[in-house]
Amino acid sequence: MAQAQQRHYIKYSFFKTAPEWRRLPAAERRTAGREFLEVATSFAEEIGIHPYNLQGARGDADFMLWQIARRLESIQELAAALAGTGLGSYLSTPYSYLAMTRPSPYVEGHRHEGQEGAGATLRVKGARYLFVYPFVKTRPWYRLAAAERQRMMNEHFVIGHKYPSVKISTAYSFGLDDQEFVLGFETDKPEDFLDLVMELRESEASGYTLRDTPIFTCVAMPLKEVLASLGA
Repeated sequence: MAQAQQRHYIKYSFFKTAPEWRRLPAAERRTAGREFLEVATSFAEEIGIHPYNLQGARGDADFMLWQIARRLESIQELAAALAGTGLGSYLSTPYSYLAMTRPSPYVEGHRHEGQEGAGATLRVKGARYLFVYPFVKTRPWYRLAAAERQRMMNEHFVIGHKYPSVKISTAYSFGLDDQEFVLGFETDKPEDFLDLVMELRESEASGYTLRDTPIFTCVAMPLKEVLASLGA
């Protein structure tokens, strides 16, 4: 029970601005941007909010807020408050993923500094790039013996250790959202992440992947700068 009380809710909210937003007078956009920033900042004590820019990386999302909170209600209150701003009226949320932290069943006795963020709490590394995607395994995976699943995951760990610049944060969505996991990979070297994913495709456990898309390439940026890039 104590461990459950220490867990965090994790929310990845992706936002897209409507075409009409850019047609507003510049002064109106700047006022709306300041309001949005003030509302987000007012939740700083309740929610860890980490903003990212996606412009130029995807056509269906402009920016993302990675949120970490003790209470689900705090995330809901933030969403309602942001939607009520001037900028919020021009935003849609094409993608939204809810999850929770918990200790991984595969890493007990297998620790690697900076690699696995799957405990009861989550610590953001603060790297320049974040790669995010929802993840679902096939049902046959869960019917395998625990020792067999552990053997295949150990192969994953061996591959992951070859890319120490990439830190994974695993959050669990079972019963909370449509996906089973949400994976976030922080790194300052996108080329390392690309090579890691290519190598993992050849692993045995990869054959039990049902879905691991869409994939989002996110660039860390202060929220004030994200808003400025939107013309706010």
